[in-house]
Amino acid sequence: IIFRSASADFFILKSLILRYSLIRMTKYLKLLRVEQWVKNFFVFAPLFFSGNITNIDLLIKSLFAFAVFSLAASAVYILNDYSDIESDKKHPEKSKRPLASGAISKPTAIVFFIGLILLISVLIFSGAQYLQHNIWKFAAIIVFYFLMNIAYTFKLKHVAIIDVTIIAIGFVLRVLAGGYATGIYISQWAILLTFVLALVLAIGKRRGELINAQISGKTRRALDGYNVQFADIALSISCTLAIVCYLMFTLSPEVQQKFHSRVFYTVIFVVFAFLRYLQQTLVYNKTESPTKIIYKDRYIQVTLVLWLAAFLLQIYFK
Repeated sequence: IIFRSASADFFILKSLILRYSLIRMTKYLKLLRVEQWVKNFFVFAPLFFSGNITNIDLLIKSLFAFAVFSLAASAVYILNDYSDIESDKKHPEKSKRPLASGAISKPTAIVFFIGLILLISVLIFSGAQYLQHNIWKFAAIIVFYFLMNIAYTFKLKHVAIIDVTIIAIGFVLRVLAGGYATGIYISQWAILLTFVLALVLAIGKRRGELINAQISGKTRRALDGYNVQFADIALSISCTLAIVCYLMFTLSPEVQQKFHSRVFYTVIFVVFAFLRYLQQTLVYNKTESPTKIIYKDRYIQVTLVLWLAAFLLQIYFK
C-alpha cells in the first residue's frame, strides 16, 4: 500500500511538473510568436518555383534562411510588444500577449531579445563558408529587415499607407533572402506578386482593426488615416493587381519555357483564393490577423493544397 501510494504521489508530482513546464514554455513561444513563422515560408519560394525542392543542398540552405529569418522576426515581435505594452492592454486580443498580460516581465523580454540577436549573429557567421559570397547579401537583407522594423516599431507604424507598405516589403525581403541563400534567380514578376500579395494581407488586417475599433476604440494612430471605405477600395485594387501579377508571372517566357502553357490554369485557384479572402474580409470581417485565415479557413486551405499540387505536377511530374 505504501509503495502504491508513493508511486501515485510521484506520478502526480511528475504530471504537475510537466504541466507547469508546458505552461511556462507556452508563454515563451507566444512571446516569440512562433505561429507567425508561417510567413517565413516565403523564403522557400525561389527553391519551390525553380523546381529544386528535391535538391538537398539547396533545401538545407533554404532551411538555414528560414531559421535565421524566423529568429529575426521573433526579435522584432519582442521589440514591438515591448514598445506597445500600454496600448496592447486596451486591445481585446493583444491584451493576452505575454508582456501586456504580465505573464513575462520586461527584463526577461530584454534578455530574450539580446539572446536572439546574438544567436542570429552566430548563425550568420557560421554560415559564411556554406553560403560563400552570398552570405553578405543574405546578411544585408536581415540587417535591412531589422532596421526597417525598428523604424516601423517606433515611428512608421503610426503613418497610414507607409505602415502597410513596410509590411509588404518585409515579405519581399523574405523571398530575396531565400534567393540569396540558394543563389536562385527571382523574376521581377515574382517580386511584384509577393509585394502585392502581402499588401492585400496588410490592408485586410487594417480593415479588421477598423471594424474592431468601432467597438472598443482605436488602438493604432495609423488608423486615423484609414476608414472602411478606403480600406475596401485599396483591398479590391490590391487583389486585382495580385491576380494580374500572377497571370503575368505564369505567362512570362522563363515560366512558360520551364512549365509549359499548362501552368496558366493554376490562375483558377488563385482567383478563388482571393475571392474567398475578400468574402472573409468584406462579408464576415474575420481577417484582422492574416495568418489566422491559413490556420482556420478550410476553403483557402483546400485551395492552397490544390494549387501546390498543380504546381508540383507541373514542376516534378512533367
